[in-house]
Amino acid sequence: MVAQKGKDLLLKIDNGGSYVTIAGLRSRRLAFNAETVDVTDAESAGRWRELLGGAGVQRASLTGAGLFKDQASDALVRTAFFAGTILSWQVLIPDFGTVTGPFQITVLEYSGEHNGEVRFELALESAGHLSFGAL
Repeated sequence: MVAQKGKDLLLKIDNGGSYVTIAGLRSRRLAFNAETVDVTDAESAGRWRELLGGAGVQRASLTGAGLFKDQASDALVRTAFFAGTILSWQVLIPDFGTVTGPFQITVLEYSGEHNGEVRFELALESAGHLSFGAL
């Protein structure tokens, strides 16, 4: 992947059948993780660790911070957090593709300076199968 503008990485939420960009995110991060299953035994060649392919749990974490673009997006995220609702989210990665699937909001923080705007931070954890679509 060649250099891309960070502002082009978009976070969207399903709002009644269509994905809408939720906020003016100033920072965002998407991380994929896969746990390993160690199957090393006394007969492993050279006592090197052996892993069982495709057996670990996969998950994705997403974090973001910025400004809500309007009251509707703020209300949508806030309502989902307090209800513990799992919603479909979409992450658009420029010149790469989209990651779509269910996530639960696990962190929602608000902050602000006396002479500045109110900012928020959120963290999402995958809650099911994620799909990838190439651009």
